[in-house]
Amino acid sequence: MRSQTTLAHPVRVHGIGLHTGSPVEVILRPGDAHDGITFYRSDVGREIRAVAEEAGRFDFSTSLGPRGEEIGTVEHFLAAAYGSGIDNLVVEVDGPEMPILDGSALPWLRAFRTAGVIRLQDSVDPFTPSRVLAAPPSPGKRLEIRPAADFRITYSIDFPNPAIGEQSVTLVVTPDSFARHLAPARTFGFLAEYEMLRSKGLARGARPDNCIVVGDRQVENGDLRFPDEFVRHKALDLIGDLALVGAPINGHVVAHRAGHAMHTSLAALIRRDMVERGRGFAPGRLSSSGALAAR
Repeated sequence: MRSQTTLAHPVRVHGIGLHTGSPVEVILRPGDAHDGITFYRSDVGREIRAVAEEAGRFDFSTSLGPRGEEIGTVEHFLAAAYGSGIDNLVVEVDGPEMPILDGSALPWLRAFRTAGVIRLQDSVDPFTPSRVLAAPPSPGKRLEIRPAADFRITYSIDFPNPAIGEQSVTLVVTPDSFARHLAPARTFGFLAEYEMLRSKGLARGARPDNCIVVGDRQVENGDLRFPDEFVRHKALDLIGDLALVGAPINGHVVAHRAGHAMHTSLAALIRRDMVERGRGFAPGRLSSSGALAAR
């Protein structure tokens, strides 16, 4: 059992969306105990809770909320919040996508440090699944969580591109280990797919300074931060998607070539297990106008 947390002060973050390419401003505001993380699209007046039931599109990222009012590319931010042990936040965004920043979770950790993190009076217990839970099977892919005394991840990937190949990582996730071993790992994309993605309205904000660019045989835009940065980033994505459980969890998550859709389906399974065992969820509060109530 530990105290719930939130930010001490609001903080602003500016950037561009990875897929929209549009400028976006985010204001991170303190949240109340048991409210969890809530996104607020200030441009359309829409509140979206960071829970698995809100997960929708998975076009190379995770989006929450209904089409036309969704908030996209939430996984890096949510990974930073979960990895830092931050439970309650209001995330005000003036567009449809969170900023990509440098492609990792590290800038969000810096924003949290700028705002400061405080403990609330209410406590929270990490939730341990009652049994092994596995995401629906997919050819060549695997994702499950096993009961454990701590939160740990084993992730493996296998890409035919020689710049990546086979990689795996195992880590007990704590705020310190997340900050040191996963938060700096950047998202990556393949140069051969760039024009195809742009034609579908994706990757319009991709730049050499916000993602690893993978060519036919090598990385095209500088040195990696880790020799196995690719699998570390996949583990980061997984943590961000599992943040949609809406509570800290204990368990050993084993993943092989999983992606956002599988990650969020596992988060939904965990939430169902929580409900079956009598653990509920506190909804975000709305004013009569549909906007977030004043805090």
